[in-house]
Amino acid sequence: MVTFEDPVVLNEFMDSQLNTAMQYKTDLSSRPVYRCCNDFGPLRKVRNIPKIVDFGLSTRLPCQNDRGIYPIQPDHYRAPEVILGCGWSTSTDIWNFGVLLWDMIQGRELFQHIHNTQGHYAAKSHLAEMIGFLGPPPRELVEKARSMSGQQWPEPIKVEDDEICASAMEYFGGPFFDGDGNFLHDDLIPERKLADTLPSLDEREREGFLSFVRTMLAWLPEDRKTARELADHPFLRLK
Repeated sequence: MVTFEDPVVLNEFMDSQLNTAMQYKTDLSSRPVYRCCNDFGPLRKVRNIPKIVDFGLSTRLPCQNDRGIYPIQPDHYRAPEVILGCGWSTSTDIWNFGVLLWDMIQGRELFQHIHNTQGHYAAKSHLAEMIGFLGPPPRELVEKARSMSGQQWPEPIKVEDDEICASAMEYFGGPFFDGDGNFLHDDLIPERKLADTLPSLDEREREGFLSFVRTMLAWLPEDRKTARELADHPFLRLK
């Protein structure tokens, strides 16, 4: 999210509502729900400041070297190590950022088929899209997921329909790979490639962008660049 470039924009918007109020509907509890407003006129100046949002879904690790085990992240931005129950650390934030760039450049999420027909999150479909875009996961990651599949959480958590889950495999509906490391849902893997998701970029821009995001969208957390390393990537250099 970004801030308004000038507080006057909001003041003028509120004044305009006194004359012509925006449309709204009333929900079942008689609460008015106003129509979203995305147009506040042309920019007055380039002074927009980025703001970090969604703190309600954030999770803090006690120490820098700690690893989390419980599910985190919004569905579209969930990293593979979270789904596979391998434990996660701050490198999941780098994955998040890589996925978020599609929202900023294309105006839509990178992963398009991660919910079932009932609208519930389907981890197997999410992993299938990852495989379609990035290729199969390294055996190292699959073996780690298998070795940790029996690990129980210190405290079970309640999910939809009051079901109790005590592990990542139960929570996300695993296992996802057979004993030889083969994905169990090949029929869900899409044919489109990562480059196909960027129709708005020309070939040169696309190559530079993909070079940048592939340093973030890596299966293995340790293969992802740090924020400091990303800042030095050629894609971010002003020309």
